[in-house]
Amino acid sequence: MPQSLAKVTLHLVFSTKNRVPFFRDPELRRQLFAYMSTILREKVDSPALLINGVEDHLHALISLSRKVAIMEVVQKTKTETTKWLKKQAPELREFAWQAGYGVFSVSESNLTEVIRYVENQERHHRVMTFQEEYRKLCDRHGVELDERYAWE
Repeated sequence: MPQSLAKVTLHLVFSTKNRVPFFRDPELRRQLFAYMSTILREKVDSPALLINGVEDHLHALISLSRKVAIMEVVQKTKTETTKWLKKQAPELREFAWQAGYGVFSVSESNLTEVIRYVENQERHHRVMTFQEEYRKLCDRHGVELDERYAWE
């Protein structure tokens, strides 16, 4: 076949280091998500379908490029957003993302449900912590979570 085609939708999740609530300001979150969307589209050819989150973590639904590895997408996104965030306000100079991340495949038949889930992060986190949510995501996707390394 002379043409290479792919459609891989991923649900990417990562938090601030030690879940420090750097993103209390909804306007900062909005600007961060817009900037991150630009990075995903222009730097790693993996456009965001949706990015949302709360004070200490975010969720991004992306269409993964067939030319870029997941690890590179995450690394570039974290690096560029960290540089941008540190310039936004004095209280963000110490900002850092956690070292790890979670990435989960999303089937086309389940995309609408995952979009609703990501859209409703603020409501969802009124009753559930990031750790509880992450455990459930890993369990639902059959990913073994070693908690000794998950919460830095």
